Amino acid sequence: QFEVDLYQNESACQTPLDRQYHEDILKLEKAGGRKNYRIFTYTDHDRFTNLEEHCQKVTDSDHEVPSYLAERMANVRRRRQDRRPIEASSLKSKIITWEPSEEFIKNNHVINTPVQTMYIMGDLGPYGKLGHREYEHVLCTIKVDGNGVITVKPDFTGTKGAYRIELDGEKREVWKYTIENASVQVQPEEEEREQHVFRNLYGRHKEYLSGLVGSEFETTLPGTLRLFVNGEIVSAQGYEYDNLYVHFFLELPNQWSSPTFQQLSGVTQTCATKTVGWDNVAYFCYPFTLEMFFNQGDESEDSLPQWPVLYFEVLSLDFWQRYRVEGYGSLVLPASPGLHMLTIPTWRPVELGTVAELRRFFIGGSPELEDITYVRIPSTFKGERLSRFGFRTETTGSVMFRLYCLQQSKAFLETSALRQRMQNVLDRLGGFSQSSVCNVLEAFQRARRRMQEARETLPQDLITNSASTV
Repeated sequence: QFEVDLYQNESACQTPLDRQYHEDILKLEKAGGRKNYRIFTYTDHDRFTNLEEHCQKVTDSDHEVPSYLAERMANVRRRRQDRRPIEASSLKSKIITWEPSEEFIKNNHVINTPVQTMYIMGDLGPYGKLGHREYEHVLCTIKVDGNGVITVKPDFTGTKGAYRIELDGEKREVWKYTIENASVQVQPEEEEREQHVFRNLYGRHKEYLSGLVGSEFETTLPGTLRLFVNGEIVSAQGYEYDNLYVHFFLELPNQWSSPTFQQLSGVTQTCATKTVGWDNVAYFCYPFTLEMFFNQGDESEDSLPQWPVLYFEVLSLDFWQRYRVEGYGSLVLPASPGLHMLTIPTWRPVELGTVAELRRFFIGGSPELEDITYVRIPSTFKGERLSRFGFRTETTGSVMFRLYCLQQSKAFLETSALRQRMQNVLDRLGGFSQSSVCNVLEAFQRARRRMQEARETLPQDLITNSASTV
């Protein structure tokens, strides 16, 4: 009714749309007037903005009036998100456009997907007072974007109850309404034709994406495991001298290989320590990347494959360029993918007597390992038993590692038998880790305690007789 009263006068018409409304109103008057005075619409081109959808209220007051800025920002579109960044060479000297043109505004204030909005309104005023703006309420919002997606808010009523609108005033009137989909059902032939068009469209889009991505991906052979390790030497703490650096290298056991360009060793920067609590900590934050391949080969599955080991040594460097070995350590790469935070303790060899410590303090240098693999099992050792009798060491600080491990294998996507085979390989690889050794030692300790408890429960005379017989 508000629009009927407004556009009846031709002088109030400013745009071609307003003049079209004027002609429609004249036709309605000749035909006997409008049939429904309560329900009407606002289209996308009408001068109406539902501020409740475009701006958030600043206060919790029900009678809050939107400010001038809120009303203006309700009509501003989002900027385009797919614009390329401006290169330094093509930077324009004119940064501010004081007199923007219509084309400039359209190109710089446009939604990624253009949306047209229509509001189904309800004039809920009392009888005889229709056409007042304060009694207009939004019953339903219908939006259609450029992709053909129709959004109806609130949704169709269906089996739910009717929507309620409670008015403010003396009578506290309550209006109920329902929203139903009255569209004609699509015929089976048209629906099949539409599905055919969609399949063709999606097929062409898939081919387009495949052309952009390509198919040149590196794949692994069956029975081959590819291991990526993105590691970081985080920190070192608990050492005697300052200005620390870490030298590390990776040992690849049998059946393991690495690309020719892969560097299997590295040295961190020299880092001064800082006091954190009771310890002196040196933060390296030194990143490194390792890539390895494991090939099962033709060997028996009963053989125990080994997992790569990372050896490292911590050294210190003073003002006079004297270096000292602060500690040795080793790290077995984790057998499971994911993030691993590991703190590895270290030790260093020592000599007996005061002279060795005086030499270490005044002129630097200290006993070193000729082969750093002696930390675990030397690579040159071929015997059955390794004796370290007489080798004296001293416990020093610890080094913290952060490792991100990724595993790639064709067996993860192939048949269950091959996947089970690779899982067995991974289990046996993981069985060589330090955690499994700890589990074995714990089981041995539990068995030893049970044997001691059983021995204590036996009669003393039986134990004495058996000992004398022996």
